[in-house]
Amino acid sequence: MGQYYLEILAFHIIAVLSWMSMLFYMPRLFVYHQEHKDKKDFTDVVKIQEEKIYKVIGLPAMWATILSGATLIYINPSLLDNSWMIAKLVVLVLMIAYSFSLEYFRKILEQDKCSKNGQFFRAYNEVPTLFAILIVTFVITKSIPIYFSIGITLFFGFIIYKILTKKV
Repeated sequence: MGQYYLEILAFHIIAVLSWMSMLFYMPRLFVYHQEHKDKKDFTDVVKIQEEKIYKVIGLPAMWATILSGATLIYINPSLLDNSWMIAKLVVLVLMIAYSFSLEYFRKILEQDKCSKNGQFFRAYNEVPTLFAILIVTFVITKSIPIYFSIGITLFFGFIIYKILTKKV
């Protein structure tokens, strides 16, 4: 199986890109959904988009990412000897939880019972960007740049705070 390592890695990267597209776009749909919830025709279309992007693109891509990543680790278990890989896996667990949280919000929005507003979802939309920056940094540098990681996390915390406290 090791002879297919690069092909599996390429598939893994493609799966990550597909999954990330859902993680970036779903909260934006939630913003539109909440900010136009008085327009039933509009929200009916958005509900279809939300379901399809999650079930047809996001969920399969998440599982493809997890399975291909697990296969890469199976082929090369020494990856787990690296602290950067452990840090990447920790962020991955958070990303999986975030992905499932989108399905939670989607179901509540589908039932027209969501109490969160567009501003909340604008802030929530920043989270996958932070995850992507951290994971890409860990993988490319093959390290955990502590000051950078703390700094970028604080920066995103500040951005989220500003979005949430913005007067509308």
